[in-house]
Parts: sequence; C-alpha cells; structure tokens
Amino acid sequence: LPPYEVLPAEVSMEELPRSTTMLLEEPPRPPRDHLVWSLFTTLYGNFCCLGLLAFVFSVKSRDRKVLGDYSGALSYGSTAKCLNITALVINIVIVVTVIALVIAGVI
Repeated sequence: LPPYEVLPAEVSMEELPRSTTMLLEEPPRPPRDHLVWSLFTTLYGNFCCLGLLAFVFSVKSRDRKVLGDYSGALSYGSTAKCLNITALVINIVIVVTVIALVIAGVI
C-alpha cells in the first residue's frame, strides 16, 4: 500500500489546507559488535579459546548488522561481550595468582 491516502473524487486540492506535517523517525541505533575487544582478547588473552569464540560471535554480529537484522546482531554481540568479560576475569585471576605465587616464593 502507498504511504498516503487517495483523495476522493469529489474533493479538490484547492479545498485542502496548504500546511503539511511530516513525521521523521530516527533509524534505530545499530547494536555494538565488540569486534576490536574480541580481537584483542583473541590475541592477548585466549584462555580456553574464549577469545576466539568471542571473535566468532563478533563477526556474526557484524554480519547480522550489515544485513539489517538488529535483533540477531544484538544477540550475537551480547554473547561476544559475555565471552570477553569471562576471558578478561579469568586472565586477571591467573595474573594475580602468578604474582602472588612469585611473591610468596613458590615459583
């Protein structure tokens, strides 16, 4: 259907008011895909391949975003974010544990 209404035949353009109202809608903000974060997690903190999985989900999120599927992109991006956070926490725990063991003289 066209986005306008067809005027009835008995109504002429001269009888209509001259003002026009337009509604402008902002396009939805595309979801984040966390691709750069996933790339750094893959390169520098790839514990149990969590960084690689995050990178895969980030690429899937970017593909969905390019296709216009914002709900799919949001889902994949959210999964990539959770995997990145998990890898970051595990890497921080490992670094703190190693530092504590070095200070204690075990290693």
